Amino acid sequence: MHAKPTPRPRPLTRPRLYERLVERLCEYIRDARLSPGDRLPPERELAVTLGVSRASLSQALVALEVQGVIEVRHGDGAIIRRTVAEEQVLALLRDRDNRRAEIIEARQALEVKLAELAAERRTEADLAEIDAALDQMRAEIRAGDRGVTGDERFHAAVTHAARSRLLSRMMAEISPMITETRVESLSQPDRPTASLAGHERIAAAIRAGDRQRAADAMRAHLLLVSDVSPPATS
Repeated sequence: MHAKPTPRPRPLTRPRLYERLVERLCEYIRDARLSPGDRLPPERELAVTLGVSRASLSQALVALEVQGVIEVRHGDGAIIRRTVAEEQVLALLRDRDNRRAEIIEARQALEVKLAELAAERRTEADLAEIDAALDQMRAEIRAGDRGVTGDERFHAAVTHAARSRLLSRMMAEISPMITETRVESLSQPDRPTASLAGHERIAAAIRAGDRQRAADAMRAHLLLVSDVSPPATS
């Protein structure tokens, strides 16, 4: 009989390292006996405590924010919203990673068509609301925020301008899942300004009444926001 070759252990992949950092954050919250309403230490201090880079820590905090474990407030740090077991957080993290591609597919199917219809059906009031959403996102980014509220307002304005009750209802159904991916995407380095630029191209096409350009601009924008990479934990 031939001896079976001894399998070599595979190196940890970046997603697995990412999960380990999220797990360590949960352990820190538990060991420090932090409760809802308590504040995490500043990122610089917490990164030193955990022995990781601030960039890696920032992305792991985003994962906890998306799951509602913490709330990141500009100028006020990360506040604990609820405490959960590490196993539960990791299960939610993996489920979200599996769903991300499906959420983007759904957005492409719906929002590309919505942009096309908005270019045909928009009113002056719609254009004013789209411009107001862009202004809000610009102001948020200038203030150091990620522009999440302005981003959400922009896509809602485009949806309203399309005047399709069925498509609007379908968007409302997946809205909570879109919120998860929106926060995660806008937390990527330099993503808020890139996302704003994509919005401006969509808005220009809608204002011009160019259906095809609006659809193409929305498709390109959704391709951009779908690019979300977990960090290494160096």
